[in-house]
Amino acid sequence: MKPLVSHPSQRPAVSRWLRLGSLALCSTWLAAGCSRPATPAGPAAGPVAAYAAVARGRIDVEGGLLSLSMPREGVLARVAVHEGDHVRQGQLLAALDDEPARLAVDAAQAQQEQAQAQLKLLGIKQAAAKQRAQRLAAAVAAGAGDGQSADDASEAAAQLDAEQQAARAALDMAGQKLGEARYELKQRSLVAPFDAEVVHVSAQPGASVSPASGAVFTLLPQKPRIVRAELNDSFVGAIQPGMAAEVSADNGRAGESWNAHVLRVGKVYGPATLENDPQVRANARTVECVLAFDQPGSGQSPDLRIGQRVIVRFSKAPPAAAAAKD
Repeated sequence: MKPLVSHPSQRPAVSRWLRLGSLALCSTWLAAGCSRPATPAGPAAGPVAAYAAVARGRIDVEGGLLSLSMPREGVLARVAVHEGDHVRQGQLLAALDDEPARLAVDAAQAQQEQAQAQLKLLGIKQAAAKQRAQRLAAAVAAGAGDGQSADDASEAAAQLDAEQQAARAALDMAGQKLGEARYELKQRSLVAPFDAEVVHVSAQPGASVSPASGAVFTLLPQKPRIVRAELNDSFVGAIQPGMAAEVSADNGRAGESWNAHVLRVGKVYGPATLENDPQVRANARTVECVLAFDQPGSGQSPDLRIGQRVIVRFSKAPPAAAAAKD
């Protein structure tokens, strides 16, 4: 039997049919693979939230930055500190020209001394008048004196007694005026109310300032840093005081993080101020949540600055206080 030999003119057609058959077979295999049911995943394969809530926040201190203006109107004679200085409680920050206030103190002190001298003089006169009245009264009782003279001496002693009371009141008033003048002199100087860092100084010697002209100094209190986070209303019920949290910088880069815990959750809803999207910021209602750093020195890190935005991730672990009770 002779072997089948394809004609040269039929070879291109055969090759074309072989290629088409191979493509059809591959398509069938792919369709079978796609239609195969997926293997069911276990519970661990599903998405699991690692945190109870995530919120935006900012670094702050209790009470915030302190803005100080001069308590009285005048011309700055001295500015004793510069930006970046650390000041102690009671340290002088600035002083106004105090010459008028010193003159007022000197005048009030002189008035007080005058009142003291007047009271002393009246005391001497009163003692003499009482002695004279007693002698005349004794003479009248013995029948050797004039009754009218005795009455006049008694009336003069009573009048001096009233004048002495008025002099005491004048002395008290002079003392109050002296205290007021000294207080006004003290108000010509501005001192630090507590330990702080000078953040901003907005005046220099020779400038005219007043309480209404605005803050001259901005101070950063040397207090532990806190975090003020904005909780979305959907997360308010899940956060409780004592819950642990992780604080990290909101700069889009992986960096250092700090451990913190919830101090308190606010009771008042307000608008979102830290949201970047204007539409979300206008419609979202949030509650303030205040957190403290677990380590006192953590909040003083140079990487954390007042007003810096952070991300707060609240742990699912129960609050420390509740765990201790259990």
